Amino acid sequence: MEALFRDHLATLQQRCIALFEREQLDAMLIHSGSTKNYFLDDYAPAFKPNPHFVQWMPFLTEHPECFLLIKPGDKPSLYIYSPDDFWHMTTTEPAEFWSELYDVHLFTDKEAQLKRLSVSGDVALISENIIELLQLKVKHNPEALMHALHYQRAEKTAWEQRCIREANRIAIKGHRFTRRGFYEGLSEYELHQGYLSATTHLERELPYSNIVGLNEHAAVLHYQHKDRIAPQYHHTLLVDAGAVCHGYVADITRTVSQGNQDFQALLAAMDEAQLALVEMIKPGLSFIALHENMHQKLFSILSNAGIIKREAVLSPLERLSITRTFYPHGLGHLLGIQVHDIGGWQQDSKGLVEAPPEQHPFLRLTRTLTENMVVTVEPGLYFIPLLLDRLKSTSLASHINWALVNELTPWGGIRIEDNVCVTPTGVENYTRDAFNGLN
Repeated sequence: MEALFRDHLATLQQRCIALFEREQLDAMLIHSGSTKNYFLDDYAPAFKPNPHFVQWMPFLTEHPECFLLIKPGDKPSLYIYSPDDFWHMTTTEPAEFWSELYDVHLFTDKEAQLKRLSVSGDVALISENIIELLQLKVKHNPEALMHALHYQRAEKTAWEQRCIREANRIAIKGHRFTRRGFYEGLSEYELHQGYLSATTHLERELPYSNIVGLNEHAAVLHYQHKDRIAPQYHHTLLVDAGAVCHGYVADITRTVSQGNQDFQALLAAMDEAQLALVEMIKPGLSFIALHENMHQKLFSILSNAGIIKREAVLSPLERLSITRTFYPHGLGHLLGIQVHDIGGWQQDSKGLVEAPPEQHPFLRLTRTLTENMVVTVEPGLYFIPLLLDRLKSTSLASHINWALVNELTPWGGIRIEDNVCVTPTGVENYTRDAFNGLN
């Protein structure tokens, strides 16, 4: 682990040398972030650090008001805020291996420390808000630099890949629990609490709020509640939940069902299709093309299941109108420090953006895949009343077996999501490997 992190830090420093020369910068100052109390309260939400800070310092993800100063040829200077405070635990001088790689300073007074900072030349300040540094020539989040940093973050170093791989291994423990809990008849609340225990995560440590949907709730794409009372019947469970390792995240979805052979066959077909898509991944593949391929597979799945009437003769646009009803979201996204890692539409380091095609407005990733990218692959098939009602009002309604749709609607929906890394010749599936005990 230590060797991987040393190499990771060296890679970041090498990137900065090239970027500083290109953008005529002399240093970069990264703020970890700040906390802000809730309205009319003295209590703040869970701290979420600046992702640029995490990339350089993944071991201090719960520490607001820290700074990193990066100058070419020098050790990064790490300024750790450690106030005089008897209400909270304060930071002490770090002794872990990584402390040798930084010039570490602890400070108690933020304003005094900022005034002591001395850097000659132009400094890029990477922070949410402008910070008063009158003695420095500061450029706050310079656009050209931010474009380059965001573009580079898509390709993960070996250290970053290790962290995401480990986050998957942790998350799998939670998914195994929820699968058992489904067959035991647990409520959404109980399934969620068991997930936290299995992954040894606190609620605030999760990369995002777990989606734990039973039955019809599996058709709510970002279902936000956890019912305390279990339903009378457990038809379906959809769990979209992750984990964190050194600031890097896993984002995994699994669906289990019982009680309906037609729905079970759909689940098996979706799993097969998802695996086939993953096996297609390699450098040079368009993610848009992969997403469109899934729509073609879904049309076949719906036709084979009898949901789309077999005699239907439809144009490609008509087929897409139907499959978008059952699968309205995008196939996946970049994954890393953020669940939806930034830069998914960005095509080069200068900020050229390719928005998703008009017919796929919710696609979060339009880039061509390159080696060391980590992405999610998460096709879905849902029975969403709002979208089904819209389809019923169109001329395509006659091509749908509504009796079968109504029968399957109580089962909600299906999503299967793996986290994968693009290799020189193909793909490494972190999620399936973790399920199989290979990580």
